[in-house]
Amino acid sequence: MSTAPAPHAQGCGSLPGVITAPRHYCDGVLIVHVSDCYPPRTGGIETQVRDLARAQVAQGHEVHVLTATPGPAGERGGLVQDDDGVRVHRLGARIPFGLPVNPAAPPRVRALLRELRPDVVHVHAGVLSPFAFDGARVAVDAGVPVVVTWHCMLDGTVPALRAAVRRSRWASAPMALSAVSGAAAQRVGEVFDAPVGVVPNGMDLARWAPDATAPSPAGPLRCVATMRLAPRKRGPALIGVVADAVAQLGPGSLTLDVIGDGPARASMERRVARAGLTDVVRLRGRLERAGVRAAYTQAQVFVAPAVLEAFGIAALEARAAGLVVVAHRATGIAEFVTDGVDGLLVDDDAAMVRALVRLSREPALLARLQARARADRPTHDWALTLEAAQREYVRAAELAGR
Repeated sequence: MSTAPAPHAQGCGSLPGVITAPRHYCDGVLIVHVSDCYPPRTGGIETQVRDLARAQVAQGHEVHVLTATPGPAGERGGLVQDDDGVRVHRLGARIPFGLPVNPAAPPRVRALLRELRPDVVHVHAGVLSPFAFDGARVAVDAGVPVVVTWHCMLDGTVPALRAAVRRSRWASAPMALSAVSGAAAQRVGEVFDAPVGVVPNGMDLARWAPDATAPSPAGPLRCVATMRLAPRKRGPALIGVVADAVAQLGPGSLTLDVIGDGPARASMERRVARAGLTDVVRLRGRLERAGVRAAYTQAQVFVAPAVLEAFGIAALEARAAGLVVVAHRATGIAEFVTDGVDGLLVDDDAAMVRALVRLSREPALLARLQARARADRPTHDWALTLEAAQREYVRAAELAGR
């Protein structure tokens, strides 16, 4: 694609085809996303990369995704698939358990960047993202503007990563660093000693609008949690929180539906059985978005037990649906939940137990928080996310000398 600005693109910034006016793009930008993970894998990064890419296509851009995740039928080896206008390059290898890893991918990534000539490469990273980091390195070497967005909290890894960055060329690489929340960005800044932007996760607010038929506060406190049942999401700890709350409140005081699947499911099932909570906790498995939305109409409280939550898209969806969110304070969830106004933020699991007990025993508090959650809509729509991404693309172009 030509790097010349479109004829009508007066006012465009240093990145060809991108204007600096808020909430707008010029036509014709070619964006390449690089992510270890992409559907059909399920999770926060996978969903956000796909939805962001689709939103950019809807705005008239040419968007490619380079991923090490095999396709629905195991497609790999560079096969290109169309995903609602997004060109997905399946660069995975034959790795046990279908892991999104391919140490041999850099030459193919390098060739694709030469062929596509992107205006910007947007890398999506977690703590361990070998494919994404290889993509960032190749793009920097090619002189392409590079944005790296962290979708994770780096707690516990900052000293080691900081030392590694100082000993490598990453300390001076011309990349626009960002994260999905201010909390996550703070940790990235500690690693790199560089400015870090925020590209928040986005969502379709209209899809998650509160339902007027949602249940009243009468009866048991109806709680829900949506997450991948992986150790870092702390599903088993959530069962412990519910057990302690029920022990204080008594039988019939609350219920919990857990939506999601993953390797921690068996452990959670055992904990539910041992705690005698089979009549309290339902593990419902993975649901499509419509099923999740329907479950939220039957709930009052969303519980988020993770302490390393960089953003919390499931919590945001619940917040947009009018649920009262109970979550840990030092996470990205604190950026769209206000303690004591539309939800409750806690410092530890014991405080989470106390929060559930309060909400069960104080129906007036529950009603007040739920009314505010329904009335005050979140601001994290796709317009906000696209504007933030555009800002980082312009900054990346400036750093690359474009």
